[in-house]
Amino acid sequence: MDLNLLKALNAARRDRQAAILVTALEGGKSWLVMKGDAVEGELGEAIGKAFSTGRSGVVEAGGERLFLNVHLPSPRMVIIGAVHISQALAPMAAMTGFDVRVIDPRTAFATEDRFSGVDLVADWPEDALRDRPIDAFTALVAVTHDPKIDDWPLISALKARAFYVGALGSRKTHARRVERLMQAGLSTDEINRIAAPIGLDIGAQSPQEIAVAVLAQAIAALRQRPDPAGG
Repeated sequence: MDLNLLKALNAARRDRQAAILVTALEGGKSWLVMKGDAVEGELGEAIGKAFSTGRSGVVEAGGERLFLNVHLPSPRMVIIGAVHISQALAPMAAMTGFDVRVIDPRTAFATEDRFSGVDLVADWPEDALRDRPIDAFTALVAVTHDPKIDDWPLISALKARAFYVGALGSRKTHARRVERLMQAGLSTDEINRIAAPIGLDIGAQSPQEIAVAVLAQAIAALRQRPDPAGG
């Protein structure tokens, strides 16, 4: 591989940017396509599908056979609130391939005993996310019911175009949340991206069932959205 091409690909990986290395099977010419780059015709359609599915493979476009090597950042899930739902959700999300972090400044909840083996941060989200900010390949799950804890990461996730943003609470609770977020300067379109009530409507009752509903909804957002990175 050309050294400059390798450097560009490594930089994309480091910066958690989606990229596809395109290689012509005849002749071996390679080039890099970043998420959001304008690519026309059959190749553009194939690249769009590859970004959506995350699957590498051979395609035919413009009379050529090309190999698309897809490089997507690994999906993250940031759970705000070390509550019972989080205790069930964190290990399930990790099993399905998410890099999970649980954040809660309430040290009575954020304990190693309750979250053994989980990346747990007992700090305010503003500080906990400083080293790993929310991006387009992050699912944000806010479940504390406390605006002082939930609102900042919700705003950050919406501004970063996180592929999934969910918040626990009744419709009345969410109506009050919407008012606060509008006062914070978010648009109606941005706020409408919040999944609230959180999770697929499966009639979930227990924390474990709610966790299943949330995880399923997050996976659907990751796999079914045509453009999770907003490009």
